[in-house]
Amino acid sequence: MDEDTHPPERPAAGPVVCARCGTAAEGDTAPVTWLSSVEDGRRLHFCETCARLHIRAIESRLDSLWW
Repeated sequence: MDEDTHPPERPAAGPVVCARCGTAAEGDTAPVTWLSSVEDGRRLHFCETCARLHIRAIESRLDSLWW
């Protein structure tokens, strides 16, 4: 596997929860309006509200711990 390929994402074990506010998504997958990020090797999901609130920091590629 080269640097540009990634293994397929495994489905989450249980509900998907916003890493910022704790909102749980309906079902076992994140809605298409949610943001997904990999930080320190962990996949994090952010709900639409948190993503919109922190869009400038996200676009600047700042870790979620900063914002």
